[in-house]
Amino acid sequence: MSRRLALHAAWFVPGALVVAFLPRFISSYHALEWARVGFYFVALLGLNVLTGYSGQISLGHGAFMAIGGYTSAILIAHHGMRDVWTIPLAGLVAGGVGLAFGLPALRLRGLYLALATFGVAVAFPALVQKFDHFTGGSAGLVLTLHPNDWLYYLTWAIAGAGLVLGWLVLATPIGRSFRALRDSEVAAVSSGISPALYKTLAFGISAFYAGIAGALVAISGAYVTPQTFPISLSLFLVVGMAVGGIGSLPGSVVGAILIQFLPTYASHLSEQAPQVIEGAILVGVMLLLPGGAAGLLRLVQSSRQP
Repeated sequence: MSRRLALHAAWFVPGALVVAFLPRFISSYHALEWARVGFYFVALLGLNVLTGYSGQISLGHGAFMAIGGYTSAILIAHHGMRDVWTIPLAGLVAGGVGLAFGLPALRLRGLYLALATFGVAVAFPALVQKFDHFTGGSAGLVLTLHPNDWLYYLTWAIAGAGLVLGWLVLATPIGRSFRALRDSEVAAVSSGISPALYKTLAFGISAFYAGIAGALVAISGAYVTPQTFPISLSLFLVVGMAVGGIGSLPGSVVGAILIQFLPTYASHLSEQAPQVIEGAILVGVMLLLPGGAAGLLRLVQSSRQP
């Protein structure tokens, strides 16, 4: 375990330095783009806990981000709460919903669980429209606009804290129980691990991260509508996790970069059909790197060993 912690520190310290000094070398607009990378990174950390460590598939993580985003927006717009203080509350609300959803989801697994979670993502925009008195409906809620550099440092400070917290949780017996359930539920049960407890807990932790990310989306955009969290967001999160490496928390940053910048560069290459370019790039990445960025890193490390 100490060797793994040393390896994590070896990557974390230089990464933190790059994040700290990057705004000095980029424009304010690009600082906002990299802030968006940060909140995608936070969402992917949670999704990796759920899928990469406990083995449960979710195609509805965009809905949990939306819950966090609307929680933050409602507290700011209707109750005058300072936006920074709404972020942990958004995570707790989304985490509570994740725990509640995790209970009925215990009866589902594999494709059926993925479809159930995707149904949540599909149904959430209609739910927002129904309670338009609080959510603003299709008109949305308008929030306070902040400087881009401030958003950048806020997002990446939370992302760094989320990464460290994820490492600490997964290094405890909770993390070992997650991995045991992922590898073999029968063996885990025979070892005294409760699938109901830890699967539900994984959903709650994952949704907590998604709620934090959703609150950051709301604050950075200063405007929240159902279109802020489209259905495609849930699919992009799954793709981003696969590209970064399933079961790799640091690798999630690669997936976050892809989610943020791939649509932009695909539209530059083809204005008529950018989705085709996006799909081709994603297929190429998955063929060349089936294990994602984490798999490439392990390959490089093994090649250096004598």
